[in-house]
Amino acid sequence: MSGRFRHAMPYGAELQGDRRTRFRLWAPDAAQVRLELEPGGSQPMRALDDGWHECIREAPAGTRYRFQVGGGRRVADPASRLQEAGDVHGASVVVDPGAYAWQHAGWRGRPWHEAVVYELHVGACGGFSGVHAMLPRLHALGVTAIELMPIAQFPGQRNWGYDGVLPFAPAAAYGTPDELKALVDAAHGLGLSMILDVVYNHFGPDGNDLGAYASPFFHTGSPSTPWGTAIDVALPPVGDFFVHNALYWLQEYRFDGLRLDAVHALHNPSWLLSLAARVHAVAGERHLHLVLENEANQAQLLGPGRFDAQWNDDFHNAIHVLLTGERAGYYGAYADGPIDKLARCLGEGFAWQGEPMRGRPRGEPSGHLHPLCFVDFLQNHDQVGNRALGERLDVLVEPKLIEAALALLLLTPSVPMLFMGEEWGSRRPFLYFTDHQTEELRTAVREGRRKEFADFESHGKGDVPDPNAPATFERSALDPAEAGSAEGLARLTLVRLLLAQRRQHLVRRLGKARSLGARPIGDRALHAHWQLGDLRLHVYCNLGERASAVDAKPTPDARWLHGEASAIAALAEGRLAPACTLVFLEPSA
Repeated sequence: MSGRFRHAMPYGAELQGDRRTRFRLWAPDAAQVRLELEPGGSQPMRALDDGWHECIREAPAGTRYRFQVGGGRRVADPASRLQEAGDVHGASVVVDPGAYAWQHAGWRGRPWHEAVVYELHVGACGGFSGVHAMLPRLHALGVTAIELMPIAQFPGQRNWGYDGVLPFAPAAAYGTPDELKALVDAAHGLGLSMILDVVYNHFGPDGNDLGAYASPFFHTGSPSTPWGTAIDVALPPVGDFFVHNALYWLQEYRFDGLRLDAVHALHNPSWLLSLAARVHAVAGERHLHLVLENEANQAQLLGPGRFDAQWNDDFHNAIHVLLTGERAGYYGAYADGPIDKLARCLGEGFAWQGEPMRGRPRGEPSGHLHPLCFVDFLQNHDQVGNRALGERLDVLVEPKLIEAALALLLLTPSVPMLFMGEEWGSRRPFLYFTDHQTEELRTAVREGRRKEFADFESHGKGDVPDPNAPATFERSALDPAEAGSAEGLARLTLVRLLLAQRRQHLVRRLGKARSLGARPIGDRALHAHWQLGDLRLHVYCNLGERASAVDAKPTPDARWLHGEASAIAALAEGRLAPACTLVFLEPSA
């Protein structure tokens, strides 16, 4: 079944047929807006109500265009589907969304309980074509959903993606719009879902011209964000801009879900719920999934008809402290009783559910939520890349401890996420990288990065890699040769086995998963269990160097999913061996 898809937008350039295109821009600060076509000169746009400007002109697909605002200032279309040569200051390009014929148009996605997420950076994996080539391997590993870090057009040739300024335009450095569609199409052909990371809380510092002609896009005073003045999504033309962006990626590019970055910086949970409602309204028979990053731990946003899940930083931070002993920065809040916090994450979702954190209440009660409302992980782009030297966990922790943590991650009911290369224990750093085009920005980012880590022991000022240096990006690219080493093959075998056990024994039961609680059984060990229909799932995990006493034993008919024979025998005698995770199912009493 083949098909062609487009999302009709009130913004930007929309083909009308007969080689004509409707151009529309929201520019409430501009008395007059002119459309500039290449070739074709410029012509005035008709001013409509509420700050809108519109015109229809002959402009077939491939036509380059700009808008002239405020005394002849030339700006790109904020809803541009494509930028010529990837230049955020250059011409936008008219795109025909229907030019691509989808080969798997009948794909309806996968239910959320099947999700095993794999996060990757498209540039570090070789662009859209490079990710395309990875798909068969990831499918064979047991991954079911690929999450792309942001791909919105950014300045230069390399960027984490969180400096995007044109949220509808796929970054030209990664490939063409049709190459992105071919990637999504091929993933669907293998039964893989595709999730896209989107940024609605800020724009990058270079190429965002909205303030020059649409100042109401931003709050005039507070609230602020770490990236500047907050975006005013409560204003309909602004909120709708991002709603249409979400629908555009889901409908025109057929992504199966979105991960919304740092939504706490929007300061508007009502708008978030309205966005979720709009997405669910168009889903039809498709499985469309919405995931949050939200430091506020607002449980009210999660659940049926709302957002499917939230990245659970509490899980990561608690287990990271247990594995590494690190206490600097935000890990300091988890240094006191990290095993208690990890147990609470496994049993109730969030570690903070309204209690004070650094003197301020954080979070909401989450124990009523389904375990699938939480995405757990040991590593991700933030937690690795926001280290001064970008060290991965395998550089910091002994392999046996990581293997125990992986079993805990992959064989518990929450949605697990792996970060690119984690499946073979990559030791290559993942650093923070940019390609800003002005020396002022290059210097500001370089010095800001060094200042951020000035107080961290073992990181001298000169040690922090320059984010703008090409070598910083090159060092962050995956090296598949690591996977072929003895260590890499052993880790791959373990991850593949754990995911096979999850698929065979847990997935079909996860819809009925219900926590039965989790409790520490030592300063670095815990026991957690869940009801899965007519079975109970038990997980014993010890991330310490000494055995822990256990006051309960598995029943004789336990079905073991993971554990070495010697550790299983020790558990039967009341001891949980160090650096191990044991997992089994048993019938309900």
